[in-house]
Amino acid sequence: MNTDQSQRNNMDIETPETSADGSKNLDDDGRPKRTGTLVSASAHIITAVIGSGVLSLAWAIAQMGWVAGPVVLFAFSFITYFTSTLLADCYRSPHPLHGNRNYTYSQVVKSILGGRKFQLCGLAQYINLVGVTIGYTITASISMVAVKRSNCFHKHGHQEKCYTSNNPFMILFACIQIVLSQIPNFHKLSWLSIVAAIMSFAYSSIGLGLSIAKVATGGKHVKTSLTGVQVGVDVTGSEKVWRTFQAIGDIAFAYAYSNVLIEIQDTLKSSPPENKVMKRASLIGILTTTLFYVLCGTLGYAAFGNNAPGNFLTGFGFYEPFWLIDFANVCIAVHLVGAYQVFCQPIFGFVESWSKEKWSETKFVNVDHAVKLPLCGTYNVNFFRIVWRTTYVIITAVIAMLFPFFNDFLGLIGSLSFWPLTVYFPIEMYIKQSKMKKLSFTWTWLKILSWVCLIVSIISAAGSIQGLAQDLKKYQPFKATQ
Repeated sequence: MNTDQSQRNNMDIETPETSADGSKNLDDDGRPKRTGTLVSASAHIITAVIGSGVLSLAWAIAQMGWVAGPVVLFAFSFITYFTSTLLADCYRSPHPLHGNRNYTYSQVVKSILGGRKFQLCGLAQYINLVGVTIGYTITASISMVAVKRSNCFHKHGHQEKCYTSNNPFMILFACIQIVLSQIPNFHKLSWLSIVAAIMSFAYSSIGLGLSIAKVATGGKHVKTSLTGVQVGVDVTGSEKVWRTFQAIGDIAFAYAYSNVLIEIQDTLKSSPPENKVMKRASLIGILTTTLFYVLCGTLGYAAFGNNAPGNFLTGFGFYEPFWLIDFANVCIAVHLVGAYQVFCQPIFGFVESWSKEKWSETKFVNVDHAVKLPLCGTYNVNFFRIVWRTTYVIITAVIAMLFPFFNDFLGLIGSLSFWPLTVYFPIEMYIKQSKMKKLSFTWTWLKILSWVCLIVSIISAAGSIQGLAQDLKKYQPFKATQ
């Protein structure tokens, strides 16, 4: 570390420690000096990775069994870690130590790859963001319903059906999001990440704890196997194949965090070099989350066996203590209320910036109107912003009502975003920035890895789409379900 520092100081270039005007309070790009460390970056990664994806892992392990399930989990964790190290070297370009900083994932792609690939990256990112907001609407409403059903079971007994419709809760969630969407810079509120982290760890830990308790107390016999759900007993041969593909997509969703890696790296102080610290932070973050995921997945499978529910906190493998189930599901809902805003704000910003350029003379789009609100001071109202953001929230809520299938939707989002954002672009950027020779050994196996991951993403997407199609045959929109 000290050797690297002395080499950098001896080079006749502007170092990251001192800005162009010599100010010690600014970094080399003129922005306020970054203060992030290995500990803070590791914490950000853990917070970004652990989320609602953990809820489906017991079901995913049940589809593949004790052997393939953990193997797939570890494979995704290794690939995610490996490609994150490639992406860490692309934060600065054209040189990983002394190049210019890039502040977002898309900016890195534009800086290194440019052109058509930058446009494809933007398309992949926004498809992922839209899918996540729809998925969060589904998940939050399911958790709200679970609170109501849990209280019903506690009051009337487990034999009751307690039918409850998701739709009123999706409407409630949408109404909350319509209001929050109008708050300027909501996604930059400092407490948002803290609340999200606390909530995600709370419900994940509760689910893990309840699984341990269920395994420890024995209860009724549960059936597990090395290969998961059994053909001819639990599922048909074709269902086994499709569910396995879908389970792969669910695991891919659980590891989706590449979108925010560059933003996390941009918080790190410049000495020691950001890419080296980020690689260590990625290792710590991925190891921690993988351990947590393996525990949640395997213990959840041990607790429920081949009948593991799609969401182990809302599928009612757990009935008691009902108040703890309620608390866990409230944590999920609160987490997703804030997380929805984090994912939709980039969409809002993109459309609004494009609209201002497209209709630069239109008052409806460009003019803000100052309105005084009691206790809140002056609020700038933009009519286009109100109409556009409200319309977006309503559309995502309606789509969620039409396709309220937790596992299928998570699997589809995971499979669509994993290859382009986690694998393809990091590999392509690393190859170009390092000026790797075509058909060399490293170039060849990196390309093979990319193609293998593409095939995995395609088959997992196919499994999720097939699952959606099957669920739609039985689903009656806008009607209470069990």
